[in-house]
Amino acid sequence: MLKIMLLKSKPMAVKFNIAYPVTMLLIILGLAIHLEVKAQVGVGVKAPKGAEVFFDGTRNMLDEKWTYWKGPQLAATLPIKWTIVKDPVDGGTVLNGNDPSAAGGKYGFADIVTKKEFRDFRMHVEFLIVKPGGNSGVYLQNRYEIQILDGDSTKHGLGAVINETESPYHAYNGIGHWNAYDILFRAARFENGQRTEKAMVTTYFNGIKTNTNQTIAQVWGGPNSGIDGGNDEGKGITDTPGGLKLQAEGHEVLFRNIWIQEQNLRQPNTNF
Repeated sequence: MLKIMLLKSKPMAVKFNIAYPVTMLLIILGLAIHLEVKAQVGVGVKAPKGAEVFFDGTRNMLDEKWTYWKGPQLAATLPIKWTIVKDPVDGGTVLNGNDPSAAGGKYGFADIVTKKEFRDFRMHVEFLIVKPGGNSGVYLQNRYEIQILDGDSTKHGLGAVINETESPYHAYNGIGHWNAYDILFRAARFENGQRTEKAMVTTYFNGIKTNTNQTIAQVWGGPNSGIDGGNDEGKGITDTPGGLKLQAEGHEVLFRNIWIQEQNLRQPNTNF
């Protein structure tokens, strides 16, 4: 009797055994896709296919792909005086932005910018602030600053689209730790020389989304800030591409793992 029952139940057992692995496979695939998406932002993310690495820890790449920004207060001379130093956390080598020409916080005296210029792009940069009050900045298109400033949680502070959004200071890993900005940027659009759409960004700070489709009104900081900074008090944005700029303000701020992937964002949507 027991034998007959087992035989009758066998087809059900086979059906269950097939369905169970398939179900588990789908769950695993779904989890893998989720993890892959999450891995695209935050500290340690490597350049995806189609992206160009702009700093890999070597002096050769610094000299090959970067130069000083020729702003009105440029005091530094080539070769770039930013130094290659040991990564204090993970080993390897990183870039120290404490250029001697910017000692004392001299603004715009020794900023470096990529030789390549961009319109729409996705970018990743990692930074480490060595001492309290460490100050620098990441400039999109050599115009729009995403602030790096320890201790400042105002609209002028860390992680803010400077003077236009709140600082996501809660996402900061703190002094002596690596932090990451992941940004999708869409340049301003123009018709007949007139701006018809403002620049737009979506930003992540250490893997936490901090702005979604945030428009940027102007360039802040005057002519020493970047492209168009001195044009109609920063409101006179022009249809000119620009490089990625890192600011020197006489502080020890370290950088590593910088890459950019060019985009063509036809619609005003940077959400990713």
